[in-house]
Amino acid sequence: MAEEKESTSIPLSQAENGGVDPEDPAKSPPSSPNSSSRKACCFVLQSWVSKKFMTGCVVLFPVAVTFFITWWFIQFVDGFFSPLYEQLGIDIFGLGFITSLLFVFFVGVFVSSWLGAAVFSVGEWVIKRMPFVRHIYSASKQISAAISPDQNTTAFKEVAIIRHPRVGEYAFGFITSTVILQRENEDEELCSVFVPTNHLYIGDIFLVNSKEIIRPNLSIREGIEIIVSGGMTMPQVISPQERVDRQKERFPLNRMT
Repeated sequence: MAEEKESTSIPLSQAENGGVDPEDPAKSPPSSPNSSSRKACCFVLQSWVSKKFMTGCVVLFPVAVTFFITWWFIQFVDGFFSPLYEQLGIDIFGLGFITSLLFVFFVGVFVSSWLGAAVFSVGEWVIKRMPFVRHIYSASKQISAAISPDQNTTAFKEVAIIRHPRVGEYAFGFITSTVILQRENEDEELCSVFVPTNHLYIGDIFLVNSKEIIRPNLSIREGIEIIVSGGMTMPQVISPQERVDRQKERFPLNRMT
């Protein structure tokens, strides 16, 4: 009788599950069709919600970044003249921003004249005599000269594409100057190519043979936009300037139309 009681005894865990061992898949009860369809519906709904949420983030992210940067820029520029208006008892938001824009405009008009250019040259001479400030001023002036409508000798000359760092890979940069490398056999013309590594402020300088440089049909402004945007504004097709010039010579009627 004791042996029969021992053989018919059921563990407590199986008794709670109706005598079925949950670890044994052969003895587990089959899942009902309703539970399977419910899980499938939940998975589809979760996937749809996640996809639509990511789509909303993708759409709103550039809008939020643009609004934040624009709002920060307006507040930053407005802060130059807004304290002056506060001293006068005038509290109008945006008035300092408009005043700053007018101030920049009149500075451009003044510097364009011979008197303004002379005054600016004196101030520039003083800044270049300062030990630490002159380096910051020279670097920032070169960057501003690159996007200036009045192109001069210190601005970026051309957009360049060089083979770097390995064969089959290319780097995007700007030609800043040319130099003649004197050798024993013959002289070699090299171009100084500035390849930005951190937007436009930090980069590497490469001396490349002028014949090995690819000069695309891109303006300086387009090249800067490509660098600042991380390549997102890169055109789908880039043609060397020489090829574009040859096509214009072969088909002059296309230019007229």
